[in-house]
Amino acid sequence: MRWLLPDHIQDTLPPEADKLEALRRRLLDAFRVHGYQLVMPPMLEYLDSLTTGAGQDLELRTFKLVDQLSGRTMGVRADMTPQVARIDAQLLNRRGVSRLCYCASVLHSLPSTLTATREPLQLGAELYGHAGLEADVEIIRLLAEVMQVAQVPASRIDIGHVGLFRILAARAGVAPEREEPLFDLLQAKDVPGLGEFVAELAEPWRSALMALPGLYGGAAVLKRARAALPDDAEVIRAIDEMCALAAALADLPISFDLADLRGYHYHSGVVFAAYGNGAASALALGGRYDLLGGAFGRGRPATGFSLDLRQLALGLPEALAVGAVLAPFGDEPGLREAVFALRAAGEVVMIALPGHETTWNEAGCDRQLVRRAGAWVVEALQGE
Repeated sequence: MRWLLPDHIQDTLPPEADKLEALRRRLLDAFRVHGYQLVMPPMLEYLDSLTTGAGQDLELRTFKLVDQLSGRTMGVRADMTPQVARIDAQLLNRRGVSRLCYCASVLHSLPSTLTATREPLQLGAELYGHAGLEADVEIIRLLAEVMQVAQVPASRIDIGHVGLFRILAARAGVAPEREEPLFDLLQAKDVPGLGEFVAELAEPWRSALMALPGLYGGAAVLKRARAALPDDAEVIRAIDEMCALAAALADLPISFDLADLRGYHYHSGVVFAAYGNGAASALALGGRYDLLGGAFGRGRPATGFSLDLRQLALGLPEALAVGAVLAPFGDEPGLREAVFALRAAGEVVMIALPGHETTWNEAGCDRQLVRRAGAWVVEALQGE
């Protein structure tokens, strides 16, 4: 059947499309008033540009094809963050802070879950050029505000630290090619598997890695982390960063999970995941990725977040249907001006093309523009 779509790819019909578009506009307006400027990267690029510095998991999620003009391998973007990092590093070339935002479709070679789409509508915000925790605080607060604007307030924002994981793995002598299996064990909180993996590592690093899955909860868990993890300057600095975030974001529903390292592997420091609307999975992911810009020739401190607008909109009610006004076809005196005035006031006005007299309710019309005593007036639509 020619009209069937590929698995995990779907059309978006008018009611859902209206809801998504209204949500997109509200959230981009929220970004704009915070100084985040909209960018629109291309749908596809050369593969090395899309995946350089972004980790193997992003390369596996990227659709690949051959460019018939150059013969080079191209990819359809699976994540817009590397593209925005390239824009900041190579095109804007600003010395100070850049605040950028975006919203567009991405394409995944495989769905992230059994029910997920392979074409998320990715919306996000990125802040470049500031290495201090002030940037992390701003981004996490912006995420909380955006979810509030979307009427899906964050019920929990889990904070972790990829930098802490990398420090412990390096100190333990874990080879780079073995970092990813270790990462996966921690993410899954597979304590028996983790025990087997670290069995031959030296102390105190073996015990430190084993402690990570149990270090989750409120801000008090950071005190436990100080006691459980080695007295190493970089370890202490990572914990201090999370303590500073706990103090700065005390009014938000934050928690900490030192084994929650979700997201693409380009993150380098604080990472976070936001939950809401009763969803079991995270609605938004973000974090610091100071190393990614270097892949484009200009390393810049960077932090940001992204979410799938389709997933965010799932729990929202359908937008209230607003009926349209049916205007007669023709060029009667004053008709054009009356239609223009209605549209300028925000009304939807459809012209009644000839030959469709009984179908305009189906098209969404519930009123009609008629001429009464020499004036054009709007009345309830009759006889449809």
